[in-house]
Amino acid sequence: MHLLRLLFLLVLSAQPARAQTAGAFDYYLLSLSWSSAWCSLTGDARDDPQCDPGRGLTFIVHGLWPQYELGYPADCRTTQADPSRAETAAMADIMGGAGLAFYQWKKHGRCSGLSAQAYFKTLRRAYDALSIPPVFAKITSDLTLDASVIEDAFLESNPGLSPDQITVTCKSGLIQEVRLCLTRDLAPRTCGEDVIRDCTLPDAELTAVR
Repeated sequence: MHLLRLLFLLVLSAQPARAQTAGAFDYYLLSLSWSSAWCSLTGDARDDPQCDPGRGLTFIVHGLWPQYELGYPADCRTTQADPSRAETAAMADIMGGAGLAFYQWKKHGRCSGLSAQAYFKTLRRAYDALSIPPVFAKITSDLTLDASVIEDAFLESNPGLSPDQITVTCKSGLIQEVRLCLTRDLAPRTCGEDVIRDCTLPDAELTAVR
């Protein structure tokens, strides 16, 4: 099975690269970051306000990324205007801060072919349609667990999802992100072969909510 998957990826990678044209993509990837893990890996060194004690952040939006069936576009050219500071600040409640919202627009949002306002609205609709398992808000101390436990919790809280539509990633031994594959209409769909790469650590660390 692993050999067949490898051959499939090699065949796809040999195909001509697609032009990175705004609006030309196959599906979305909604990426949710475990906030305290991001803080441990990146945010603490920046003294980022997202990491202040008492924020109570669990899984927050990292981004909504246009994807090809293999690979993804980034930094596309677009005629759409950049969002205002007020528009990026309005995303802080689900993204942890305004800086991330603007960065995600520049790298990924422009490739959606949407206006900044429509892109942020689409991102929020995708997030609001998902049920974050409430148990995660109760993580008051670091836990060691099989990464598959995280996926199972999301599947239980979101009956419309199936295992081939969601993946959990790890970094430096920490649970890092939960990623969900969505159609352009934001319905769950099967992930591309290059996306559905679950973290297989049996002893991943889920850091405590701050």
